[in-house]
Amino acid sequence: WTDDSWQGLDRESLVIYELHVGAYTDAGTFDALIPELASLTDLGVSAIELMPVNEFPGRRNWGYDGVSLFAPSSVYGGPEGLRRLVDAAHGQGLGVMLDVVYNHFGPDGNYLAKYSDSYFTNRYQTPWGDALNFDGEGAEWTRRLVIDSALMWFDEYHIDGLRLDATQEIYDSSRIHILRELGEKTEKRWSSEHRPILIAEHERNQIRIVTPSESDGYGLDGLWLDDFHHSAHVLLTGEHTGYLGRFQGTAGELASILSAGALYEPDQARAVAPARFIFCLQNHDQVGNRPQGERLSHLIDLELYKAAYALLLLSPYTPLIFMGDEFAASSPFLFFTDHKPELAEQIRAGRQEEFSGMWPGAEIADPQAEETLVRSRIDLSEREWPPHNGVWRLFRELLRLRGAVASAAGIEVEQLGEQVIGLSRGEGDSKVVVVANFGDEARVEISALGRAVASLRPTLCTANTQFSGPGFDHESLNVASDGTVSLPPRAAMVWRPTT
Repeated sequence: WTDDSWQGLDRESLVIYELHVGAYTDAGTFDALIPELASLTDLGVSAIELMPVNEFPGRRNWGYDGVSLFAPSSVYGGPEGLRRLVDAAHGQGLGVMLDVVYNHFGPDGNYLAKYSDSYFTNRYQTPWGDALNFDGEGAEWTRRLVIDSALMWFDEYHIDGLRLDATQEIYDSSRIHILRELGEKTEKRWSSEHRPILIAEHERNQIRIVTPSESDGYGLDGLWLDDFHHSAHVLLTGEHTGYLGRFQGTAGELASILSAGALYEPDQARAVAPARFIFCLQNHDQVGNRPQGERLSHLIDLELYKAAYALLLLSPYTPLIFMGDEFAASSPFLFFTDHKPELAEQIRAGRQEEFSGMWPGAEIADPQAEETLVRSRIDLSEREWPPHNGVWRLFRELLRLRGAVASAAGIEVEQLGEQVIGLSRGEGDSKVVVVANFGDEARVEISALGRAVASLRPTLCTANTQFSGPGFDHESLNVASDGTVSLPPRAAMVWRPTT
C-alpha cells in the first residue's frame, strides 16, 4: 500500500460515479480501470462506486446474486487486482466505494445451508429467494458473517464506503437492527476523519436509516432516494407505467422533491441534511432493467438531458453519475449473466415476466449471450467526438461549479413556469441560481427567486456551442424590470456572483 496520506472521503462534497468493472473497459478488469482514473479525477467526481465485485458464476454478471462475500472476483483480477485499483485511486485523489448485497444469496454456488440451516429463514421472503436470518434462532452467525464481510472490505482493501443493496429486503426485528449494528461497529473501529461511509438503498425511503442512533435511527451516512429520478423521468420522457405511475412528472412535483428531498414523507426528509440523500437521473437499475437497456440520452432530446443534469449536479443533494452519463454514451447497459443452462432458462423467463407489465411484448436482450455484455461496454473514445465531447465538457464545468458552492447552505426551489424550475442556494460568494426550462417557454419570470438574481451574472448555459448546443449568448442576458428573462427552450441557465 502507498496510500498512507489518503484522508478518506468528505461526506459533504461527495460526487459518486457508479461503474461496472466488466463493462467499463474492453479488458473488464481492475487493472484496466487504473489508466482511466485520471480522466475521472479531471471530470470532478470524488469516488467511484463499483457494482458488486464478489465472485459470481461464469465469466460475466452484474454481481447481485453472489454467494462469496469475502472473495473479489477472479474474473476482474482477484484480491491483488482490487488492492492495486484502490491504491491507485487514492493516489489520484479518488475514493472507492463498493456495492454489496446482504439481503439474499444467489442460487448458483450457494452452499451455506449445507453447513447450517440457521443462515436462512422462511419467516420472510425476498423477491430473489430466501431471506437471511438476522433475528431468529442462530441469527448471531448470520449477523457476524455480514458484519465481518463489511469490515473486511475496509480492513483488507481500504474501501472507503459501502452501498448496501435493497435494504428493504433485510428483515430484522431484533432490539438492535443489523444496519444499526454495522454502523456502530464501523464508527467504533475508525476515527471520524477516516471512517468509511455507509449508504443504504431502500425503495420505501425509510428516513430512519439516516436518523442518528440516539434518536432511534440506524445512524448510517446516506440513503438512495428514487423520488427525484422517478418524477424527472416521467417529466422528461412521458413514460408513466409501472412504479412510475405514482408520479405526475410535473415541474411542480419535481420542485417539491428538490425542496424537501422526497415526495413521500417530505417532513421527515426535510429534517435531514440534503447531502445525505443520493439523487440520480440514471443508475444501473434504471437503465439495465429496461428491455433494451436504453439510457436517458437515448430516450430524450440531448438539450433536455443536459438541462436536467444541470439541475441535479448543482442541487445540494449528493449526485450519482452512472458510467457513460458524462458523455451521453451511445451504448446501452443491459442485464447479463453466464449461468448453467437450466438456471439460464429460469432467468430468461423471469426477465420476460418482469417486463410484461411495463413493456408488454417487448423484445428482451438475451442475458446469457456474451454479445449482451459486449454491447454494454461504453466506448470511452466517444469523449473525443461531438456531440459527446460537449456533454463531457458540460459535466466537468458543472462539477467545477458544484465544488465552488459545496458549502452553500439552504435551498429555495420554485416552479417558474409550466415546465420551468428555479433553484437557488447559498449566500454571498457561494450563491448559485439555476433555472431549468424543460419546455419551449421563451420568457420566464424569475423574480420568485429573489432580487439577489439581479446582482448575479449569467455564468453558463447548457445550450452553448461548447457544450454541443445550438448556441446562446448568455453573457449579454439581462433580467428585465418586470422580473422576466429570455431563455432558450430545453436548456438550463446558471447565475453566480460577479466577483
